Amino acid sequence: MASKHALIPRPVSEYDLRLLRIFKVVVDCGGFAAAEPVLNITRSTISVHMSNLETRMNVKLASRGRGGFSLTEEGKAVYEASLVMFRALNDFALQVQNLDNELNGEISILCSDQVALSNQLRLADVIAQMQERAPNVQPAINADTIPNIEQAILNAEADIGIIPEYRHIDGLSYQQCYTEPYYLCIGKQHPLFEKEDQHISDDEVYNCQTVHPGVDVNLSGLKQFEKMNLAARAYQFETRTPLILSGKYLGFFPLSFIQTFIDRGDIRLLQPERRFYSVDHVLVTRNTGRTDQKVNLFLDAFATAQASSL
Repeated sequence: MASKHALIPRPVSEYDLRLLRIFKVVVDCGGFAAAEPVLNITRSTISVHMSNLETRMNVKLASRGRGGFSLTEEGKAVYEASLVMFRALNDFALQVQNLDNELNGEISILCSDQVALSNQLRLADVIAQMQERAPNVQPAINADTIPNIEQAILNAEADIGIIPEYRHIDGLSYQQCYTEPYYLCIGKQHPLFEKEDQHISDDEVYNCQTVHPGVDVNLSGLKQFEKMNLAARAYQFETRTPLILSGKYLGFFPLSFIQTFIDRGDIRLLQPERRFYSVDHVLVTRNTGRTDQKVNLFLDAFATAQASSL
């Protein structure tokens, strides 16, 4: 007698893989509605695919109703197993691709916030080096949040991450990239903007409402924030900027992002000789124990670009 919970009791077919990929996107997005634009299919079609997957697997994967979308215990197990399977498929593709002496295909690079603009990263030089060495490799560069970048690398959905260093996760490798100071900034609408730095007391600064990035910061950052009036939170520099321009908040920025606003006179640095903290940025890759030629291509190009700047 067949088991009641025989999950896909056959070799996994292309149709099974398609349904499981749809299922993964739905879970990652948190429901049908959010997955609709990502999958570019209607919610009713997504519902049909999900029902087909549940029928083929003979289990209920998720609850869908007024309470929202939530996975069953079986659904959680299937989701975790599907991640392992898709990583294995990506590893297989990587190993086969590495048999070819000529590199080709896409290399996915995810940057946190505005790090791609940093002069210290020299990303333009890195890309130029990559193209000279492997012209058939196609860079795909996008920005995302730190947690999303970490998860994408772990899931083999991206090859390289460039993020501020604030924690280390098992399964990821980290390589020092560059260090950049983040300076306390003030908008021209703020009452202290026109006051000279030497006449602004510590108490005046500590009483000002200040924006926190919303993620863990290093020890030098903690020292800057410990006495400040943290009254708002914004991780992305773009979303932090209007808070500073409102004249109601102070906030920390790297010069690579804020220089344009400084040049226009909309923002200035506040006591920059002591109100800053340094942020180390790292290159993040997946620690598989295998050689990834495209990742090595990027790392070698990065090392060459950095050496040429010395």
